[in-house]
Amino acid sequence: MSAQDHFDIEKQSDIPEQPGPRIARIQTSGEDNEIIHIGDTKVYKHELMAAFGGSLNVGLSEAPSRKFANPGPLGLSAFALTTFVLSLVNVQARGITNPSGVVGLAYFYGGFIQLLAGMWEVVVENNFGATALSSYGGFWIAWAALNTKAFGLRAAYSTDREWNDVVGYFLLGWLIFTTLLLCLTVRSTLMFFSLFFFLEITFLFLVIGHLGHTTVCNKIGGYFGLITAILAWYNAYAGLATHENSYYVPKVIYMPGTVFPKK
Repeated sequence: MSAQDHFDIEKQSDIPEQPGPRIARIQTSGEDNEIIHIGDTKVYKHELMAAFGGSLNVGLSEAPSRKFANPGPLGLSAFALTTFVLSLVNVQARGITNPSGVVGLAYFYGGFIQLLAGMWEVVVENNFGATALSSYGGFWIAWAALNTKAFGLRAAYSTDREWNDVVGYFLLGWLIFTTLLLCLTVRSTLMFFSLFFFLEITFLFLVIGHLGHTTVCNKIGGYFGLITAILAWYNAYAGLATHENSYYVPKVIYMPGTVFPKK
């Protein structure tokens, strides 16, 4: 399309465009600023989805082209429950220190079900949701494999120190990955950002605990893990609750600088 053709199309529009406030590459126009320009794309505000933890949407984005159920709450719930139970073990609740009882949960709910939810996020065209849920589903399956005797992974190391170092390296990689995702939530919602912030702190203390060979840090990481699990459940609830099925629908609190459409 030539520059002249593009000009003719804009000229024929029934909606007068007036430059509005500019945020990064996002600009508004129209009589009531009802048109949003995202780069070279022009859409109406009512056609956009705002940042929302319940749908794992980190910013202003176009609605999916096809209608599907929201897989976010399922993936968040799988992550929350598995994290909650393992964190109870990490804080040594009721004196339990052996995580073997979490292995089945990590394989099937935190792992397989969350991985499925991540694949369904691909269908609803949510890149962030697909990457996050699929990756953490893989994390739980890998963690379960580390703690499955049949794989012989623990037996391959002669000392507990070596084993803790290897697990520490494993957790360090996930700390780096979580940092990347955390950076993508700074302009979403408060509760969605808080979920990844506390997950970041959880991984940080677990890494220090394993590489520093100190059970105190592992225990602290467990407490932060409990907070992370509760926040994941909260975001899952936010994605399920409506005025038709609940007396309480969580209020969305946006992070500073977040852009969202006015309904």
